Amino acid sequence: MEGKLLARIGAVIFVAVALTVTAIEMSSKDDKSDTLATRYRSIAPQDPLAFELRRCSGIGEAGPRDPGCLKAWGESRRWFLAPRDSATAPAAVAPKTLFPDVPASADRKGGTRPDVTAPAMQVEPPRPEIR
Repeated sequence: MEGKLLARIGAVIFVAVALTVTAIEMSSKDDKSDTLATRYRSIAPQDPLAFELRRCSGIGEAGPRDPGCLKAWGESRRWFLAPRDSATAPAAVAPKTLFPDVPASADRKGGTRPDVTAPAMQVEPPRPEIR
């Protein structure tokens, strides 16, 4: 009889702890939603396009039907894929040689280029025949 009573008390304590943890977790989710709203409010004055894109990603399946979302996605695509003008484009980088510390050969200075399409073949020395 003593074992059954102890098991029941343990089960009641376990259920009480589970309910307490659940209540604490449910109340902490409300705090997280407030911080998300604060974060959205702080982004809106800085970049309205970023704010609209975040709003659209949060509304789920309604996003593709929302005209504001379609406009924001179009603007984002246009900004991302727009060709850069020469003032903002990075400067062209001169090609680098494979071995910058090696001086150029005399053949290259004179304007004649050796044929570099195939590697030079080395002849194998003759071997004595074994009989």
